[in-house]
Amino acid sequence: MRIDGSLARPRLQALLRRHGELVRFAIVGASTFVVDTAVFLLLENTILEPKPVTAKIVAVLVATIVGYLANREWSFRARGGLARPREATLYFVVSGIALLVNAAPLGVSRYVLHLATPYVSAFTEQAADLVSAQVVGTLLAMAFRWWAFRRWVFPAALAD
Repeated sequence: MRIDGSLARPRLQALLRRHGELVRFAIVGASTFVVDTAVFLLLENTILEPKPVTAKIVAVLVATIVGYLANREWSFRARGGLARPREATLYFVVSGIALLVNAAPLGVSRYVLHLATPYVSAFTEQAADLVSAQVVGTLLAMAFRWWAFRRWVFPAALAD
């Protein structure tokens, strides 16, 4: 079966109609991942070098603010119905829990597994920090946020 532009476009539109909210959430997540990673690496390699978990928490907080604005206005624009102050409060409570989920793998890597100098090389420490904070932590937190945002923060679809 040949898929040309005339067949692919309706399939893409159907996919977006069916899963558009998830696609938009993923795009916002990818964008906030970039913000989170940039802030984390900047802080971890400068003023918060001896405190990587603090650097991660600050990075997640910055990314959370960006994420709230983008999710509210784009990803979940057809959901909600909660008063904005309540919605924002729930968003930041859920994000606070997700922050702990996100930082936990880095804490385990650094302080339980001792993947830090002098036990390992500086390169291994940086690689372990990046994988535990930016891959494992982010994936766990993303799954939690998707579930919790749809359940509590942006609960009811206002339009299909």
